[in-house]
Amino acid sequence: MEMKITDLNGLEITVTNINKAITQAENFKDMHHIPPVPADKERQKYWTDIYNKLLELKIKIENEQSS
Repeated sequence: MEMKITDLNGLEITVTNINKAITQAENFKDMHHIPPVPADKERQKYWTDIYNKLLELKIKIENEQSS
């Protein structure tokens, strides 16, 4: 199965390792500067979206494998 998601900018991202991708996105979605800078919220929004899409993709893959 080809694993792809689309980011908030409309770019298609190919996922080669779903579990590693989820771990990476989970780490990035909560990162911020100290003190926070204005761009932090936008980056967190981006990585939270990626994280959620990866979780959805993993569920889809697991459902297809169990069918």
